[in-house]
Order: sequence, then C-alpha cells, then structure tokens
Amino acid sequence: MEYITAVSGMEEAVYNVLHTTIRTVYPKYYPQEVVEFFCRHHNKEHILEGILSGNMGVLTDRGEIAGTGCYNDNHITGVYVLPRYQKQGCGSHIMNCLEAEIMKKHDAVILDASLPAACFYEKRGYKTTGHGIWQLENDVKLVYEIMEKRF
Repeated sequence: MEYITAVSGMEEAVYNVLHTTIRTVYPKYYPQEVVEFFCRHHNKEHILEGILSGNMGVLTDRGEIAGTGCYNDNHITGVYVLPRYQKQGCGSHIMNCLEAEIMKKHDAVILDASLPAACFYEKRGYKTTGHGIWQLENDVKLVYEIMEKRF
C-alpha cells in the first residue's frame, strides 16, 4: 500500500471512499440525519477543494483507492477507509502520514473524532479536550470528541 497526494481526477474515487464508509459505518452509531449530514458535507466540490489544497492524500492498493486523509494547518479534517480495508492498519498508515506532515510545522495536532473513531485515536495517544455538538434537523444532535495529541 502507498499513501500519495491526491490529484485532480481522483474526486470520484475519493467520493466513493467517503460515502461508502459513511453509509456503512455511521448508521451503527448515529441516526440517519447525521449520516445524511456527513454525506452532504463530503460532496464533490468539498472533495475537490481538499485535493486542490494539496493537503489530501489517498491510500492505494494495487491501483484502488482504499482510504483517504486530509488536514488543514494542524487540524486533521478527515480519515476514511473503505470498510473492506478496515482493521488492516490502513487508518494507522494514513494517520502516520498526516501526523508526519503536521509535525513539520506544529507541536500538536487536533481533530474532531466521530463516535466510531474516538477509541482508535485514543490508542494513538490523543486526549479528549472537549465535546462538540451540532444541532441538525428533526431535533437530532451530532455529538463528537475534540481531541489533541502533542508531539
């Protein structure tokens, strides 16, 4: 597996990773309104912005995009791995690459952890520094952990 910088033309494959992962994993933890919120947020325009920033990468396996990660400054804004590649070290590989880039300019990294990912980040040395809540439609709340790791 290889982690490379995402380039124009990869939008559809990244979109597939994001939406497949969200629609497969998130319903186990969140109501449907939250799933739909994340799918709307990770639209093709948003993905293209990430690619054009130069801060989005993809993890490839024999030509297939298995996962993706993105950061802005010292904030990891997303890590997603296709369900069939989960529990194989792919998320850790992406995180290692993102953290290495952030460490070049910062002494700490922050991220907003979804409920399914919070334990993964804790095992990597992240500490919860707060909790975020977004009010969605139908009086549904999106709850997440704000986490930080110092280098």
